Amino acid sequence: MHGPASPGWLLVALCSATGAYCLLRLRSGVEEQRRGAGTEALMAFGMAAMAVPATVFTPPGWAWPGCAALFAGAALHSLRAGRAGGHQLHHLVGDGAMVYMAVAMSASPGHAHGGSGVPLLTGALLLYFTGYVLLSGVRLVPVPGVSAVPAGTPAWGDRPELVRACRLSMGIAMVAMLLAL
Repeated sequence: MHGPASPGWLLVALCSATGAYCLLRLRSGVEEQRRGAGTEALMAFGMAAMAVPATVFTPPGWAWPGCAALFAGAALHSLRAGRAGGHQLHHLVGDGAMVYMAVAMSASPGHAHGGSGVPLLTGALLLYFTGYVLLSGVRLVPVPGVSAVPAGTPAWGDRPELVRACRLSMGIAMVAMLLAL
């Protein structure tokens, strides 16, 4: 979150690129690709904003509560959409983690990292996202004799392996941000 500048800028770049790809997926002709792309773009750009090093920009006092409110609204949307199952339940956990990090950043003096969160909740979220990252990484490993790309050349927003890679990168960024909390 607001630790050393180099890892912060790397997280900003990673999350911004992921958010840009999620916006590209919003234009897809495939409903399944568009379904979670907006929520994932919001999450990616939110993580990019949170990762900007504090030495470069210190947000005003209203920014963290505003971020918490934004992601609380996104969590409610994910909760409603989660009744249908699918990836929305993961979005609910991610939105909840973003609310938690924004509240922790708001409560910490000077928004410094380290010791500003609830250790048990931070540990539970770290465990969840570490498991998610490991599972996502395994899903990216190619299986011999099985083509990951459907016949023909799909559009960039329709490539399932890129969607998995983006979700993996967001999971890794979430683990890094929780560790810095």
